[in-house]
Amino acid sequence: MKNIKFTNLERQKTIDTIEGEDFDLVVIGGGITGGGIALDAASRGLKVALLEKGDFASGTSSKSTKLIHGGLRYLKQFDFWLVKEVGSERAIVHKLAPHLVLPEKMLLPLIENGSYGKWLTSIGLKVYDILAQVSGDDKRKMLKKKEAMKLEPLLPKKILNGAGYYAEYRTDDARLTVETIKTSLLFGAKALNYAKVNEFLYVNEKVAGVKATDEITGKEFTIKSKYVISAAGPWVDELRSLNNSKKGKQLHLTKGVHLVFPYEKLPVKQSVYFDIPDGRMMFAIPRGKITYVGTTDTNYNDSKDNVTTNIADAIYLISAVNNMFPSIDLELGDIVSSWAGLRPLIHEEGKSTSELSRKDEIFVSDTGLISIAGGKLTGYRKMAERVVDRIAKRMEEEYETELKDCFTEKIFLCGNEDFRKFKHVKKYITEIYNRIKDDGFTEHDAWFLVTNYGKQTEVILDNYLKLVEKDKYVRLAKAELTFGIDYEMVQNPMDFFIRRTGRLYFDIDSIRRLMNPILKECQNRFGVPDKTVEDWKKTLEADLKEHSDFSLTRD
Repeated sequence: MKNIKFTNLERQKTIDTIEGEDFDLVVIGGGITGGGIALDAASRGLKVALLEKGDFASGTSSKSTKLIHGGLRYLKQFDFWLVKEVGSERAIVHKLAPHLVLPEKMLLPLIENGSYGKWLTSIGLKVYDILAQVSGDDKRKMLKKKEAMKLEPLLPKKILNGAGYYAEYRTDDARLTVETIKTSLLFGAKALNYAKVNEFLYVNEKVAGVKATDEITGKEFTIKSKYVISAAGPWVDELRSLNNSKKGKQLHLTKGVHLVFPYEKLPVKQSVYFDIPDGRMMFAIPRGKITYVGTTDTNYNDSKDNVTTNIADAIYLISAVNNMFPSIDLELGDIVSSWAGLRPLIHEEGKSTSELSRKDEIFVSDTGLISIAGGKLTGYRKMAERVVDRIAKRMEEEYETELKDCFTEKIFLCGNEDFRKFKHVKKYITEIYNRIKDDGFTEHDAWFLVTNYGKQTEVILDNYLKLVEKDKYVRLAKAELTFGIDYEMVQNPMDFFIRRTGRLYFDIDSIRRLMNPILKECQNRFGVPDKTVEDWKKTLEADLKEHSDFSLTRD
């Protein structure tokens, strides 16, 4: 699959191109929903421009539980439609990007007085398999106590009655978003990060484009378009207000927090979905060097641009882990990283946060602005299909233009070349390891490259060979950064360390080692003054502190 140049080194050229064209569709929001819409619309033949006010995936789409999962808990709410849709979508997204969407067995412990009894769990998981069209080894199994303890010795032996064992998929949500947006470029879409929509353009009282600000230079520019879709996640209602159409149903924001621990502090052998004392359920998910846990589900009314994990959140999650795994005694000082994000749910009067539906909803204003909110990471492709179907219908009515039907279930994402099954990914990881081990790299390093970049690892290794650097890890990071700047619209070190590589969450110590050389390399590539580099460093240091410091004396 060809890599298309996608770089902020040619930013002004990109803006000039976008401003000089008339588009069929402007998509506001560079998260997974916006990226999915851009790919769906462009692949059907529409001329598409996508704008994101921050970095791609910088909102909700880099702060989920990072699971492509079928929503087992929604069976308890009798939301069979949602379980069926997202359950079926798991297999499709896995097929589109098997290097990014990895099979993950999930253990559901059955404990005394827990949320799930043995009989109901057996029936529930069976229904789950049927609705999600699960087949083969991925079908659910019911385990006896002894079998469950063998799989996970950390479980509470005294109160354990057995376990359910079923299949899910794990991903990196930010990389899935970036690869989806990059794939839309193959169909002619244009995309720009750090471009904030400030105003809508109108013709005959109908939305006909947007005015935006380039957040890098401060310059304003306009884009003309037949239609505009807002997929801005937690900011959807702000844009509806800008359009004077915030009426009827509104968003209900809830906060979800995750904590990251060194694997040796919480050495679960596979992912566990377990009860916590207040009746909710929680995940513990091993990922390479770390295990992460989550999530919370609390009402949120503060700044949407600065969502943080507080000590109360951390204590809540640690207490839940210690309760389920009695031999584990986690403390605040064991946290190495964390993240907190918002869920843009649809408000329903009288319902608690955990009871609110995770279904998406489409709003259409009198001026023609289409907004989509709600939904789950797993369902992004179907959400995109539904909203682009709306555009297709209007195109046919207003312009007598008939669009193709959605076929994104057949469009492999960037990085997926020659992968048809996960076993092919595993073979490729072994191949990469054999190619880099003589330089002192580990199997984990090969796994990291392939599960982040897929076959694009070839470009990174080509970059690596061209660089001269004593420290092999600095050299490899610079090779990744070069790829990120040239092909993934990296604008600053935060984009690289947080959203393109996940290092802030999954390998935070590496940032401390790599910070200065990466800052220097960014300065060289972008030609920015020392003052900008100092600002970047302060921001990175603040990010490190915010995500990892849970001392009781922190600000």
